[in-house]
Formats: sequence, C-alpha cells, structure tokens
Amino acid sequence: MLHRTRLLRRPLAALSLAALVAASTPALAGTFMPDCYKPAVGSSAVMKFEPRNGPYRIAVANGHTGIPWRMQMIQSVKAWASRPENARDIAELKIVSTGPDVAAQIAAIDNFIQAGFDAVAFIAVNPKAFDAVIKRARKAGTVLVSFDNPVDSPDVLRITPDWIEFEGAIKTQAVIDQMPVKKGVVLEVRGIAGNSTDRDRHLGFRQVIEKYPDIKVVEVVGNWDTGTVQKVVSDALAVHGHFDAVVCQHGCRGVTNALAAAGHPKIPVGGDAENGFVRALAENGIPGISVSTSPGQGPVAVRAAIALLKGESLPGLVNLPTPNVRTADMKPGVNYFPNMPDTYETVSGYAVCGKDMVFAPEELIRQTPDNN
Repeated sequence: MLHRTRLLRRPLAALSLAALVAASTPALAGTFMPDCYKPAVGSSAVMKFEPRNGPYRIAVANGHTGIPWRMQMIQSVKAWASRPENARDIAELKIVSTGPDVAAQIAAIDNFIQAGFDAVAFIAVNPKAFDAVIKRARKAGTVLVSFDNPVDSPDVLRITPDWIEFEGAIKTQAVIDQMPVKKGVVLEVRGIAGNSTDRDRHLGFRQVIEKYPDIKVVEVVGNWDTGTVQKVVSDALAVHGHFDAVVCQHGCRGVTNALAAAGHPKIPVGGDAENGFVRALAENGIPGISVSTSPGQGPVAVRAAIALLKGESLPGLVNLPTPNVRTADMKPGVNYFPNMPDTYETVSGYAVCGKDMVFAPEELIRQTPDNN
C-alpha cells in the first residue's frame, strides 16, 4: 500500500513530486476533517501540498448545464463562499459551466491555470480525457479537485460518493426488497453516456440485479433530465405495457409522471432526492427509496481545495456519505418540502461535514446559478 505525497512549490510555478513512501494508519488518521473526508474503502493514498499564503483564487469548472442539481451546486458554492468566515480565504471565485463538450471544459481549466488560479474544482465531462491538463496543472502549481463525476486519474484529489454502492447495495437492493415477488421486469433509467458516474452506477445496479435470475431488465437513457426521463419511460411503457419496478439515476420525477399518466399500478421506484420525486412517493404512497448525492458536494470540494492550499493532508480518494430514505419514513419539512419547487434538491448539504455544509433553502435562493 502506498502513500502518495505531493509538494507544491509556487515561486517558480512548478510542482515537484515527492517519492512514494509507505502509507500508515497515522497518516490517514491525521487527515483534514476525517469525519467528512473519509478515504474510500481500499484506498490508502494521501495528498498533501506545501502550504502557501492566502487568500486564494479559486475556480469551479462545471460541465453539463441545465440540470437543476448542477444549478443548485453552483448556488451552494456561492452561498458557502459568501459567508464571512469563508470569504476571508477567497480572493476571487470564478465559476463557469461549459456544457457537454470535453474540449471546452479542458480549455476552461487551462485558462484558469494560465491565469494563475490557485485551485480548480471540476465535475469531469468524462473520466479519461484529462491526463494532459492534469500534468499542465501540476507543472504550473494549480491544485485540482475532481468531484461528483471524478476522473480516473489518481493524480488529483477526487471527492465522490461510492457510486457502485449508491446505485447497487443501497438503491437497487431497496427496490427489490419492496417487490412483493422477486421476479418480473425492472426498468433501469440511466444517465449521461460516457460519464464515470453513469458507468459506475450501472455497474452497481448490475451487481445487485444479477443475483435475481428471475428478474429481467429493460434499459433506457434518461440523461439525468426530468423531461427526457419522462419521455423514455413513457415510450418504454408503450412498448412493454407493464414493469414490476423502476430504478432511476436522476430526473426521476419523470418516472412518477410517466407512470401516473399511463395509469400504471403502484410499483417500487428508486430515484433521486429532487423534491418533486420525493413528494410523489410520499404523497401517493408509492413504495420506493430516495437516494441522494447532495449539490453540497460543490462547497465540500472547494473547502478541500483551500485546505490543501493551506498544507492540510486529505485522502486521495474521498467517498462522501449517501443519505437515503424509504417512502415509509418520509416526512414533510424533513425529506420533502411542499412549498419548494419540484427541482429543489431536498438534501442540500452534508451535516457530517460541519455546520457550514448545511444550507437553508432561503440562503440558496439568494444566489444565482449563473457563470460569474
């Protein structure tokens, strides 16, 4: 097992790498905020940079746009950064959303590197295209933090849920547990193709579903978009007529909308934590589960970047907790909010990561989801 240490020496804008040394329990135990930034199971890498003086120039390079989760993530970053105790560490915060074009996202990161930004947090459009820009960031002395849809490279700090467990052992298993008979046809609604998150979530789904030989699967692509999900689920219902359960990655209000429009009997549905989806389960007594990856990942990643710039050490691969709740346990004002829009992400932050990672709806609403 290895302990990977990186030392940042900024005066000449060059990043020198220390030799690999054996990892140790004390090294992991001494990392920054261990209750929040927990190492992934089986990962022993620790990342550390030589500290530099702040305040810092921080950028966030989002990819896909128009997804409410991404919009709330940006609002969360702005809300966190605007609090006085955090603002003192930030000389400049720049946020851009480049869309699904990986070249455009890499160009945005390169622009931040060339402009001398201290750190860039980014949600990668795909997991394998960033090796060259990672090397350029290292040479320039720019700290990179990859979150939510992480790159496959171990050369940057990666912060993400355990997507395989998220979609498999937690969501898919809960759906199957609520099927009266463990057989029939399950509809899987996938995310954006070519994305590491979709890849890993699909793997988690398959790991569980393959334990049940009497369950067959129909697969559609919903692109994490509610309107697209509703269309592809409606089309699948028109072709197949009936499903015994649905497992949806995101945009899952489209699932409940499509089932209701088709007059389909209530079946177990596993989905996201958007307010409209959770309300649909709770208010209509639909058996199922809401499983969340919070938009609060954004400020969690930015805070990690600042911690690295201050010389703190963090696990090289962090797995965030996975909040989830089944229909029987859902409560208004706790798990869903009747007075909030359907697009509102009901798990707005990570309480385990501290009081500054919990966001009230009114605090988020004050922020725009726009580039700045």
